[in-house]
Amino acid sequence: MSKRRPTAVPWADRDFDRGFSGDDGNDNQQNFEGEAIPMQRLSRDSMSSTFSADTPLMATVADLDHTAELNRHNDEHSFLAQSSAVGRTSPLNPLDNTFKQKYAANVVSNNKYNFLTFLPLVLFEQFRFFFNLYFLLVALSQFVPQLRIGYLLTYVGPLVFVLAVTMAKEWHDDHARRRRDSEANGQKYQRLTATGGRQVIASSKIRVGDFILIEKNQRVPADVVLLRTTESSGACFVRTDQLDGETDWKLRVAVAPTQKLADSAALFGLHGTVYADAPHKDIYSFVGTLRITSSGESSSAVTLPLGVENTMWANTTLASGSAVGYVIYTGRDTRAAMNTGHAKTKVGILDTEVNRLSKILFLVTLILSLAMVALDGFKAVWYVTLFRFLILFSSIIPISLRVNLDMGKSFYSLGIERDREIAGSVVRNSMIPEELGRIEYCLTDKTGTLTCNEMELKRIHMGVMAYTLETSDEVTRHVRHHARSLHHHHQAAESTMTSANSAPADSSGLARAHHGGKARRDMPQRVFDMVESLALCHNVTPAEDDDENNDGGSIHQRMAYQASSPDEVAIVQWTEHVGVVLCERTLSTMTLRLDALGEDDSHAEPPRLVYDILHVFPFTSESKRMGIV
Repeated sequence: MSKRRPTAVPWADRDFDRGFSGDDGNDNQQNFEGEAIPMQRLSRDSMSSTFSADTPLMATVADLDHTAELNRHNDEHSFLAQSSAVGRTSPLNPLDNTFKQKYAANVVSNNKYNFLTFLPLVLFEQFRFFFNLYFLLVALSQFVPQLRIGYLLTYVGPLVFVLAVTMAKEWHDDHARRRRDSEANGQKYQRLTATGGRQVIASSKIRVGDFILIEKNQRVPADVVLLRTTESSGACFVRTDQLDGETDWKLRVAVAPTQKLADSAALFGLHGTVYADAPHKDIYSFVGTLRITSSGESSSAVTLPLGVENTMWANTTLASGSAVGYVIYTGRDTRAAMNTGHAKTKVGILDTEVNRLSKILFLVTLILSLAMVALDGFKAVWYVTLFRFLILFSSIIPISLRVNLDMGKSFYSLGIERDREIAGSVVRNSMIPEELGRIEYCLTDKTGTLTCNEMELKRIHMGVMAYTLETSDEVTRHVRHHARSLHHHHQAAESTMTSANSAPADSSGLARAHHGGKARRDMPQRVFDMVESLALCHNVTPAEDDDENNDGGSIHQRMAYQASSPDEVAIVQWTEHVGVVLCERTLSTMTLRLDALGEDDSHAEPPRLVYDILHVFPFTSESKRMGIV
């Protein structure tokens, strides 16, 4: 007989598999309102003890609805009953903060040793090399009366001195790592409180579920979801050079509903949960959701998807404005910590070469010792004589070479940190400073590495025409000529609408006049179209900076641009130079100011063109281009 699958159990139907967590065996059924219902796998014994003979083996839909209703009134810990392999769910404003203790503390720890492991690990790392192991065996041989040659101190003293210098270097490096970790853990941040105030706490006291205020040029202490920024559009920029080595800025966007709140204190009036996927190393991907309920009613819940553009990872730096973030990962669960390997003892090429040469010299001394024993005719206990000759010839391998190398490395490391030409350099490992002298070629595929991310547009080709910085005045003249015709057309349309008792046209009429004609384009219009395209196709955000004039002390508004790519900034600066300025940008609009027309005496205020942003196609390594509609 074939078995029928019971249709009364919703999770037995593949049409309802959207509530399953994945292939890891943790089944978290999700009801029709999106609420998580934790489920457990029951063993044979637990089933026999849980269900009696009168217990029905099939659950009805009414039973499931009743279970969901009971589960809805449980405390907020029910949201946390998910396995770490499938992510984590934390409440926005919990009544009980004990759930924060289940996650890792926000402590940075990069030290390699502790009080108990320092001596054993250092000795193990040193005696892994044949050079040190050889002299250890020679020193130990002097405790055997038949092999003793000369004074014991002459063999033990140099080895102890070498080990002492190495241990001092290792202790100094590890102490510097501890000091840097202590500074990072003790850095002060502001945590928002439910009373509307701000509590100053150390970075190590931050926990999952905290609302943290991050100021400009401040290091992000943990992985957070961006909720609010000082920009009305919710955008901000972060520097990720300490995370992925890229010096360009990355654009981050706050979650729309929380950005629209009146102030940061209104965050504590929200109810809901934040889901984040399990911690992993990939800094370019993130899967999460923000579920906001109204007055605790799940029937009016709104679930918003979260992506990597809504996050700020630990060890990145906020480059613009200030932001409020919700902590989702701390300590060893952060992307930065998971991409940081455990500190290891590094061995340079010079140490490897010295170790190889010492093996060759040992073979030479062994051959010499065998030759001396052979000349003596292998009399009596010849093997004792062989070992005595090996000890005598041990001076061929200079132990002072290792002392000189260690002292030289310490001197080089100290010189690098005190070099005024490279001020701010930090030597994080004093075991391999000599490797810098072996660099012959520097190969890189990063443009910013060679240009220091300072670029300018020098030449632009338009068909058979080419414009350079020297001929930018010609571009400005074409832009002014076409902008003047647009302005006259706009004024004529405005006067016509005014005479017809209609509302006056707005600044967007310039854009309609520009794109409305179907006649053959002349050279000024073609040049203006080219400049307009360059001024629009980018991800640059403008900001006005106050620049004080040295002559009269007057304040002049200068445009500053923020972007994730220096070549985009160079293009926008060139369009500003020819008279088309990007003066304002939001998530939905972009405004260009025609300063080329404002230079005319008849126009005191330069006109503006307003564009609606319908969609942005970001730059990817596959497409090798970006686009905007």
